[in-house]
Amino acid sequence: MQRRLFSTTARSLSHIGSSPVFITPEVKLSSTPMLVPTVIPKGAQRIVLNSLLSISGPRGEINMKIPEFLSVNSSNPTSLKIEVKDSKNKIQKSLWGTYRSLINNAVIGVTDGHSSTLRFKGTGYRVMIEKNEKTGKEWVKMKVGRCNMEGLEIPDEITCETPSQTLLVLKGPDKQKLNLFAGRLRNMRPPEPYKGKGIYFNDETIKLKAKKVK
Repeated sequence: MQRRLFSTTARSLSHIGSSPVFITPEVKLSSTPMLVPTVIPKGAQRIVLNSLLSISGPRGEINMKIPEFLSVNSSNPTSLKIEVKDSKNKIQKSLWGTYRSLINNAVIGVTDGHSSTLRFKGTGYRVMIEKNEKTGKEWVKMKVGRCNMEGLEIPDEITCETPSQTLLVLKGPDKQKLNLFAGRLRNMRPPEPYKGKGIYFNDETIKLKAKKVK
């Protein structure tokens, strides 16, 4: 049975990978071959990461490993074109949009930066920034329902601010590293489903459960 379409125009497919990545004159790109390529098995095939793409801007620099089938066309001064050798290949097609998004996030990160927030909810819950006098490194210190303060050392290229005792704002150029550090902090006291106490990431919400009554 043939399906009837209301529109007479041809169907258009949405390709994230083919969308251009817009850049500013401040963004600089450089690609260098890797001396020792990284090989990732993918079923019967494999992915070879053989070049290092460096994206730099006012906020910092991000280095990214690029597979051999991917190329970044920077002939246009205002945009980048992400291309693959064979768009019909299953692996290349699936990673095309992924790498386009990663490169776009890197461009935004080195120009405007990324930010994430952690909200602390619970009686006595609070967060602060302390500097280690021995190492000179800053730490995120948290009081989250336990006797002792907990926390982690703030990685390089990430800055943390505390507008209030229950709010932590993290900023940095690398979105992946930023969210990874925020996730490590959240995992120290994830939101619990009965009273809603815990550390919430960005706009995270949870559905509270009813207490069991015997």
